Amino acid sequence: MFRPLQRISVIAAAAISGALVLATVTATASSADTSQYHETYRPQFHYSLPSGWIGDPNGLVYDDGLYYLFSYGTWEGAVSKDLVHWENIPVKGPEPDPGSNAFFSGGAVVDNGNTSGFGTKKNPAMVAFYTSVQAGTGIQSQSLAYSTDHGRTWTRYAGNPVLDLQSTNFRDPKVFWYAPKKEWVMAVTLSDQYKIAFYTSKDLKSWTHASDFGPRGATSGVWEMPDLYALPVDGNKRQIKWVLSVSVGSTGVQYFTGQFDGTSFTPDGPATYTAPAGATVADFESGTYAGWTATGSAFGAAPAAGALPDQQAVAGFQDKYLVDSYNGGDGATGTLTSAPFTLNKARLNFLVGGGNNPAIPGSVPAGTVPSGSVLADFAGPTYGEGWTATGSFIGAGPTKESLPNQIGSSVLDTFTPDGDAGTGTVTSPTFTVTKPYIDLQIAGGDHPWGQANPTAVNLIVDGKVVQSVTGDGTGTLRWASLDATAYQGKDAQIQVVDDNDGTGGWGHLMVGQIIAAHQKAAPWDTQTTVNLLVDGKAVRTATGANSETLDWTSWNIADLRGRQAQLQIVDNATGGWGHILADGFSQSDAPALTRYQRANWLDYGADFYAENTWENAPNGERIAIAWMNNWAYASNVPTSPWQGAETFPRALSLRTIDGKLKIVEQPVDGIDKLHAGRPARVKNVSVANTTTALPVTGQTLDVQAHLTAGSAKTFGLNVRTGAGQYTQVGYDTSTGTVFIDRTRSGNVAFSSAFASRSDAPLQLTRGGLDLRILVDASSIEVFGANGQVVLTDQIFPDSTSTGVSAFATGGTARVDDLRAWNLKSIWK
Repeated sequence: MFRPLQRISVIAAAAISGALVLATVTATASSADTSQYHETYRPQFHYSLPSGWIGDPNGLVYDDGLYYLFSYGTWEGAVSKDLVHWENIPVKGPEPDPGSNAFFSGGAVVDNGNTSGFGTKKNPAMVAFYTSVQAGTGIQSQSLAYSTDHGRTWTRYAGNPVLDLQSTNFRDPKVFWYAPKKEWVMAVTLSDQYKIAFYTSKDLKSWTHASDFGPRGATSGVWEMPDLYALPVDGNKRQIKWVLSVSVGSTGVQYFTGQFDGTSFTPDGPATYTAPAGATVADFESGTYAGWTATGSAFGAAPAAGALPDQQAVAGFQDKYLVDSYNGGDGATGTLTSAPFTLNKARLNFLVGGGNNPAIPGSVPAGTVPSGSVLADFAGPTYGEGWTATGSFIGAGPTKESLPNQIGSSVLDTFTPDGDAGTGTVTSPTFTVTKPYIDLQIAGGDHPWGQANPTAVNLIVDGKVVQSVTGDGTGTLRWASLDATAYQGKDAQIQVVDDNDGTGGWGHLMVGQIIAAHQKAAPWDTQTTVNLLVDGKAVRTATGANSETLDWTSWNIADLRGRQAQLQIVDNATGGWGHILADGFSQSDAPALTRYQRANWLDYGADFYAENTWENAPNGERIAIAWMNNWAYASNVPTSPWQGAETFPRALSLRTIDGKLKIVEQPVDGIDKLHAGRPARVKNVSVANTTTALPVTGQTLDVQAHLTAGSAKTFGLNVRTGAGQYTQVGYDTSTGTVFIDRTRSGNVAFSSAFASRSDAPLQLTRGGLDLRILVDASSIEVFGANGQVVLTDQIFPDSTSTGVSAFATGGTARVDDLRAWNLKSIWK
């Protein structure tokens, strides 16, 4: 699927995406392209469009000595001879199908046998497959277009769509030639069913359903962008395995290994997971809460035997019964507490599901309203006496709604009256600031003030914005505070700003009560959690994932052996996903693994999605590339005139590691062409509970290093350091993970979701760690243990932050050998 749309609601997204493609799109290559590629944060060796939004990598095919890369949403394209240097090409896209208003993602093939009749055997057609989206309904169907001039001009197939299930979650076709049966195979996702459907064709135009695969593995988000290909095992071309990959929500890209016979894919490994054996603490199979104490009404009189009335289907629990706090619906609350028991193992394993509502330190009981003076409650037919509006909001007023955590009957909702497309401001009359805080309830778009197209509530003093808050990308009202301490006694105004048309999702704000208060508003306790209590205090806690399918969780309780404890299951939430599911508590010597931990992932970073591979690459190579962004903040990244980039292309191989088949990834060999001069070299540098600067600098780097742990808890390298900024690439010996920590990487304020740490499981080899780190102006890609694990994150450091240092915490470590090359720009 093309990426200018938030995937949280495909139907709604399709309905607002009319601006994407309403007519044939012609993208023109410009001689000025390369002069545009030197702005702040502009990638210097990752592909990005000259301007505008880049989406999923589409139409990946090798033809006539060139690798092709398209973005079907706008039909822009580029070619490369070496997968390193790219040339933007002029592309005239096909006409949209009748009634269609958007092109979503897909693949392309070269029809060398002219099976379609679109070209000739001497001049075979390039055939693109994509998803057409019907305006209004959001129906997704599979269509094709063809080109006989090497991808420069595309003609819509008059027989489109070639596949139509009348579904709003049927997308992202990938097509390849299956030689043993001399026919084409299409893999396409049934996204909300967590399935991949396979179809076959002799002529690329008429397709027959062959089989479905899934659900299996990670199902934490919709399935998109499937790919299927064969790889030799350990380089042995006589031993072939097939690899099936699929993107999972914004979680990442998982893959399966197995067999494909032209009809169906059979994965390796068992179909079900069995958690480690242990001593049962509670399994509820008696059908009672014997030994447990309940409060409130949420948990009912006894465990549930599946879904409760009006609840979606519940799955993943053991045997017959489970704990389910949906009794009476999401509005019910309560607790369920076990009798005391002794902790005597290293792990406490259990299943959890339901709402993702964690316990928040410092929270207060739901319904607590800050003490102070009400500045606005939006209870009347207008915004209030003296409030003024501009743009879409002239003549509008509050909206009667029932949002989670809402106080009163109405809110200021900038979705009224023109939907997400509406923009403008709503401004209070002038008032005198008499208290140190202005507390307010807010929900909706996470588009901070100071970034492009904000959705924000601002405090204005002397005509300037002095404080601002924004939404969190949900429809649940939360308390936020504007710190007015420094402005007491001054005249001020509150201004609600909506300058966002929703093309990046959540283009509106909801604002509830606004109160002048003596204290900063505390968050409400709306947790749906499972807690481990020791001495009456929660020492471990877990929540659901907004799913009715339970998943394993494991707590490390080795430090609590011998202590008395209780389990307490809490439901304090009354809004959507305001319930908790739990089952199968046991103590064990080994951890139970979550679906995420059990899945195979191509990349563990925050910014790797919609991965796909080139068809028809020379020598049977399988080369992958992905969208280097994340929907949590994709529309807010601080770049202009472009938004988004693709990862650096990676060569894939299938290796046997510790008895298991694993995809190993390496940057394509052409990266070496960008090495500028001789490398900086560092050998045998020891660090102990400190950070040591290394004689390496650069905005763009290829760093290859071997480090040894020593006694350190964490150790590694900091890159793009300077003025308090650094991105940390390290290893955590307590968890056995390699990580990227970008919390201090530079500009992280544009989204509350951006400052984060990404971790990938990796065992040290004789205490040593091999790292290869590709650093660009706004990204970092880490290849651990020669590509056994990979992490990709965006970063936005100052241009002057160019240093590199070594660090160790909790002990000693050593940089045994490090080489670092500066990398030349591909646009010079």
